[in-house]
Amino acid sequence: MSSTKRTVVVTGIGATTPLGGDAASTWEGLVAGKSGVKPLEQEWAADQAVRIAAPVAVEPSEVIPRPQARRLDRSAQFALIAAQEAWKDAGFTGKAGEPGEGVGVDPDRLGAVIASGIGGVTTLLDQYDVLKEKGVRRVSPHTVPMLMPNGPSANVGLAVGARAGVHTPVSACASGAEAIGYAIEMIRTGRADVVVAGGTEAAIHPLPIAAFGNMMAMSKNNDDPQGASRPWDTGRDGFVLGEGAGVLVLESAEHAAARGARVYAEAVGQGVSADSHDIVQPEPEGRGIAHALQNLLDRSDLDPAEIVHVNAHATSTPAGDIAELKALRKVLGDDVDHMAVSGTKSMTGHLLGGAGGVESVATVLALYHRVAPPTINVENLDPEAEANADIVRGEARKLPVEGRIAALNDSFGFGGHNVVLAFRTV
Repeated sequence: MSSTKRTVVVTGIGATTPLGGDAASTWEGLVAGKSGVKPLEQEWAADQAVRIAAPVAVEPSEVIPRPQARRLDRSAQFALIAAQEAWKDAGFTGKAGEPGEGVGVDPDRLGAVIASGIGGVTTLLDQYDVLKEKGVRRVSPHTVPMLMPNGPSANVGLAVGARAGVHTPVSACASGAEAIGYAIEMIRTGRADVVVAGGTEAAIHPLPIAAFGNMMAMSKNNDDPQGASRPWDTGRDGFVLGEGAGVLVLESAEHAAARGARVYAEAVGQGVSADSHDIVQPEPEGRGIAHALQNLLDRSDLDPAEIVHVNAHATSTPAGDIAELKALRKVLGDDVDHMAVSGTKSMTGHLLGGAGGVESVATVLALYHRVAPPTINVENLDPEAEANADIVRGEARKLPVEGRIAALNDSFGFGGHNVVLAFRTV
């Protein structure tokens, strides 16, 4: 089999999210229809128009030793926690290239691709406050490596010993999905055998919340936090900001088989496009999204009839939610009618650059367990949504128990970035 035709599989998953401190508790929360959105309790929140968010369920300080945590931005802390879980889940022990039973990967054939849409924004803003209030000498010497957008990827690469390449795609809210797509290509083209990939974000801070709020992009439903994120509902009024990370261990099928690894799913590939429409607003007819999906189909052996589930981008914004469904209908036609479409941001909030990572974890687990998570808070389904897709509402839905099935994970970002990932049972 040539390097360009290598099959890529998922052998490890990890997450820390508003629903749980690991992948298992996150999945349990998703299937149960649990919301991770809460009122903001920080003093600065009182002056904000938006006073709700979805913070992680388990603080990094409960997992990472304090000396190490002090040298990491919050986004890197999340990434490291999720990556270490995924690494262990994949059956790897220790750091690649170091002595020990079961390490099982050549560091020169190991990569890391961890994305963030904003990077170390909390470090940047906090250290600027230190500079203004306490002076030059009090600024942390770790500031630059902490605020770098590639900081999470670099720290994950160091933790596992990756030497095939450490990368950081930045494409706003499509960043995490683009990282996973890039990782698939690294393996498929023969540059790596194993890649740790995903997305992370930590932007619950007064400036991003004020900025998004003034853009009218975020829900101001402060009186009902758990009901605020409501994709496809006629009353949707914007996204809810979340934080956390989701990471996959991707591996060539040959490498995984040689070491007897458990396989969750095949990573079929990615489709990528750009709207070239507006820096913020999505193209209303979903043409760019449709192009990304068609690109995926053209570059893979994925049969649309295999697709039974879509983890939609579905941020709970008036324009974006419908454009995505129009794109699915445009490309897949009547096949959409047998696809269970879920909007998990209704529970986790929107993790920006981390969304594609967390939602890829959810998509892989949906296939592995053959269950589609619900979309919560849809009390009045938008007629345009109802006409274009079969939305999973209220309760989780079983997927076909027999045969090979596939699922899509959609991610789109400011700037018109579109990424569609596909996974399939093995």
